[in-house]
Amino acid sequence: MTLNDTVASVTAQIKDRSRASRSAYMDRMARARDEGPRRAHLSCGNQAHAYAAMGEDKDRLALGHAGNLGIVTAYNDMLSAHQPYEDYPKLLKQAAREVGGTAQVAGGVPAMCDGVTQGQTGMELSLFSRDVIAMAAGVAMSHNTFDAAVYLGICDKIVPGLVIAAGCFGHVPSIFVPAGPMPSGLPNDKKAKIRQQFASGEVGRDALMKAEMDSYHGPGTCNFYGTANTNQMLMEFMGLHLPGASFVNPNTPLREALTVAAAKRALAISDLGNDYTPVCDVLDERAWVNGIVGLMATGGSTNLLIHLLAMARATGVILDWEDFARISDATPLMARVYPNGLADVNHFHAAGGLGYMIGELLDAGLLHPDTKTVIGEGLERYTQEPKLLDGELVWTDGTDESLNPKVLRPASDPFQATGGMKRLAGNIGTGVMKVSAVAPERHVIEAPARVFHDQEAVKTAFRAGELTGDMVVVVRYQGPRANGMPELHSLTPILAVLQDRGQRVALVTDGRMSGASGKVPSAIHVSPEALDGGPIGRIADGDIVRVDAVKGTLDLLDPAALERAAEVPDLTGNRHGMGREMFQAFRDQCSPAEMGACALL
Repeated sequence: MTLNDTVASVTAQIKDRSRASRSAYMDRMARARDEGPRRAHLSCGNQAHAYAAMGEDKDRLALGHAGNLGIVTAYNDMLSAHQPYEDYPKLLKQAAREVGGTAQVAGGVPAMCDGVTQGQTGMELSLFSRDVIAMAAGVAMSHNTFDAAVYLGICDKIVPGLVIAAGCFGHVPSIFVPAGPMPSGLPNDKKAKIRQQFASGEVGRDALMKAEMDSYHGPGTCNFYGTANTNQMLMEFMGLHLPGASFVNPNTPLREALTVAAAKRALAISDLGNDYTPVCDVLDERAWVNGIVGLMATGGSTNLLIHLLAMARATGVILDWEDFARISDATPLMARVYPNGLADVNHFHAAGGLGYMIGELLDAGLLHPDTKTVIGEGLERYTQEPKLLDGELVWTDGTDESLNPKVLRPASDPFQATGGMKRLAGNIGTGVMKVSAVAPERHVIEAPARVFHDQEAVKTAFRAGELTGDMVVVVRYQGPRANGMPELHSLTPILAVLQDRGQRVALVTDGRMSGASGKVPSAIHVSPEALDGGPIGRIADGDIVRVDAVKGTLDLLDPAALERAAEVPDLTGNRHGMGREMFQAFRDQCSPAEMGACALL
């Protein structure tokens, strides 16, 4: 199939824009490969430190002939998605031994659960935890004794941080190893309804608590299609997972077999053999475009519109939001997974999942078919699905038709002709909107502004009955430099209640929304942020704001109002408490949201 004209054009623009930075990056990776792992060149004292605790593997490490696998893990018990990683190191070490290699836990990285910190002070550390994760993984890999690596991470900031690190160590072949989603629990739409009922006082906290516990009920990734599961999709579309690995449930024989296979494959693609496949070769411009296509076709999380910018820069590739907008316009929305539908990721996977989608998009010419992946040349392998036959892991052809058209449709008959994201630009600034879950009649909202400087003020106004009539709720000074750009997902039930009352409501913010947010039209990531002098800081109560996801505009209808001085609140409270004082350097040094909100690159 001929490559789609828009996909080809956007890829060419990215290559041209990235020519100098990508070339410099690849030169660095070539030099790093030439130097190789330093294990054989370490002093005896250095080596003794590295191998002292390795028991039966010590001799093989000291001789330096066997491949050594570095394990970077984001295990903790706080994230249900990451709890299964507790036992992965033992499994990976044994798998390495079976092929004559060794494996060491190179290091651990922090992993915040945004579900725990949502609406709390700790959320102000969330975005920059991505940069901390990248740095921590860099420290782990800096021992430079590894021929290949596996990265154990799933959730919101963890995978982006690990990808940044893997990109910086791009000469090292690496595979990302998921743990899978928890089995289906309380349906997501029922959970959302109870949240709204609690927000409006219709049910008590006991009902809310029961609903939440019935929804988040065991080990594994939360099974709505938020940022964590969007990350898993990206790792498959971009060739860093084994095919079909993303959505196999934890603690199952197939899950364990895939983990073992990942360790063995990572060592097989090291520079010790004939199939050297470094990360730098996998993550070229075509792979990033494939990831963006996957994001749009699945209606994935808006958080990736920030993370992908930062991740790509770690490999010398420069993306911008216009690339996302153009690809969205050319990509059909093929999936309906909550919040963009009623199904969860288990239903999506059963309907054909990522393998079916990749096959359809390849046939439609919307994906680059010739990328390098950790499993070999070409993306076609990712149309296959893993199975255990007589105890052996094999890949067989996946379904060539959707097994549930209410959840997954072919590219020729999608849920909508264009993707799930829209770039908005106007005199207020540049932002993005996830439109896949927003009803078409709400794609344009024109209403008076109600301006707030934090999310608690919105909740207070709601409880006081002050949020009446149509409105555009403006929540500003929530950008990366102001307070770390927290997600404002706790506003979703409130705004949904107003919308369900018949009010026409939209949100405009220089902050973020959760990947699970959807039904309320929200212009988010507005850049420049208020603290950087962005026009959003000059909006006043009563100004008429137009949020137009059809034309892609975001405007204050009276441009003269933007001549007024910005209202600057006292932000000193953002600088201390719950560790925020340690993150001031990140807030001071980070790039704007439209460049990835990153303090490292």
